Amino acid sequence: MAHCSTVLSQIVRFLPRHVFNSLAEIHHEGQKFRSFTRWTQCVVMLAAQLSGRSSLRDIVDNFGVQGKKLYHLGIRAFSRATLARCNEKQPHALYEQLFHRLLARCQALAPRNKAFNLDGKIYLLDASLVELSLSLFPWAKYRKNKGAAKLHVGLDVDGYLPAFVDLTAGKEHEINYARDLELPKGSYVVFDRGYTDYAWYQELTEDEVFFVTRLKSNALVTPGKKRRGRKSPGVIEDREICLGNLPQTFRLVTYLDAESSITYQFVTNALDIPAQTVADLYKERWQIELFFKWIKQNLKVKSFLGTSMNAVKTQLWIALCAYLVLSFLKFQSKIGASLQRMLRILQLNLFERRDLMSLFKPPKPRNPLQDRQLRLI
Repeated sequence: MAHCSTVLSQIVRFLPRHVFNSLAEIHHEGQKFRSFTRWTQCVVMLAAQLSGRSSLRDIVDNFGVQGKKLYHLGIRAFSRATLARCNEKQPHALYEQLFHRLLARCQALAPRNKAFNLDGKIYLLDASLVELSLSLFPWAKYRKNKGAAKLHVGLDVDGYLPAFVDLTAGKEHEINYARDLELPKGSYVVFDRGYTDYAWYQELTEDEVFFVTRLKSNALVTPGKKRRGRKSPGVIEDREICLGNLPQTFRLVTYLDAESSITYQFVTNALDIPAQTVADLYKERWQIELFFKWIKQNLKVKSFLGTSMNAVKTQLWIALCAYLVLSFLKFQSKIGASLQRMLRILQLNLFERRDLMSLFKPPKPRNPLQDRQLRLI
């Protein structure tokens, strides 16, 4: 059997060490470390995400019994206080930059979503609250006696990768984050009614970015002429409209969902795509809800190992790096296993000396005996 390093050692090879070290030199504050390094922090926190460790003590104890296997990871033994201090003080921007480097590698391998015959990229935009104790996280203001952080994500439909990410205090409105996004020209962005802002709609249209959203019940709508053409099943009405005092012409698609028997009204500035595609784009928005559900159930993004915003963002960015590593493995190996199944397998084998890719492949069937004399008659 060929020699294999530990599974964790093979995983961290996806993080180019020279790139990481150059970023670590840029994003460093205070005196130099004596024995502890940002690389140690990265490996340890990434392993904690993949193995589901719930506390600093749990992480230190887990690595403490793996003393002989740490050398090949490029790290040394560390203390709980050192790890906690590094999470609190050292800039999270290092892992934000690392995330974008990994994202570029994943996007190069991500399969194209063939459900939509559109030229531009498709992004699903949404935000999710992470409840926090206001007494422990005073920066995470949400309500008078309640704290929360808000995770903003723009999900790329190709591979369902988080292309745009930020974490703010819970009281920060989603639209404030959305206005600062630099969406590519010709792309499509899908969002719910929480992002309703007519001025932003106008900016998107002027930037040649298409959007699809639902119409609010109190929207200021001036009906226009009905659009010509054959309607797909489920499309009740397709007409031009004006919103508020905006000079642009928008489009209103009224759609009846056959499964739920609910009628939806979608607003878009995409005037040249079929009405059915408009409805399908908004239906695809459900994928970002599944994304939030997955990371909250499988990664550590609800309980944190530090109380400062820097510590929370450090843990968040490393969790998203873990998500990208899993996606990269899935794209590279071209296996049909779900990310959750891959994560469960990795949790049991992080410090085992096995080939990483063979973990996700079914075992090869044994060859039947060829010698006729050894067969049972």
